[in-house]
Amino acid sequence: MTPTATSYASADRPLTALLDAVPPAGWAGPSPCEGWTAADVVGHLVETQRQFLTTHGVDLGEAPDVAADPAAAWRAHAQRVARAVSDDAVAAREFDGFFGPTTVGAAFEQFYVWDMVVHRWDVARAVGADAGLTDEELDRIEAGADSFGPALHMDGICRPALDAPADADRATRALARLGRSA
Repeated sequence: MTPTATSYASADRPLTALLDAVPPAGWAGPSPCEGWTAADVVGHLVETQRQFLTTHGVDLGEAPDVAADPAAAWRAHAQRVARAVSDDAVAAREFDGFFGPTTVGAAFEQFYVWDMVVHRWDVARAVGADAGLTDEELDRIEAGADSFGPALHMDGICRPALDAPADADRATRALARLGRSA
């Protein structure tokens, strides 16, 4: 497995477990992402990962039907992505990214795997579950936020940072940087 595949699998396991536990009525729950339901968050993850990888020459086949069954669609999508990012040739493919020269693997880990961890919290919040963010995942959230610099708060990425209470726990502080109230 490539380092990208390892990171992807690490983010996918708890995300898939959460999605598999969402009751049918839970998919309509409003997420912290303004105007999005829990199902919309899954649709966003599938769509953005597909767009990035297909733009870089990866054939992921037909898009799964998120509207019909978000959890099943995610599982089908994640299996295809896992196979793709396990390919050394895909992960090592170079391109000029937003932050300069990079590889598909590095960019995918930096943003799309990071996005999975953040949006797992959003889905959990929408359905009244605990996202169970680990210290390692909080490290990933913080490192990602640091790596994006001012781009973190560009339109379509994260809302402006919120002030966290002085005595807030680490997760609350990390999420506040992303414009989320824990």
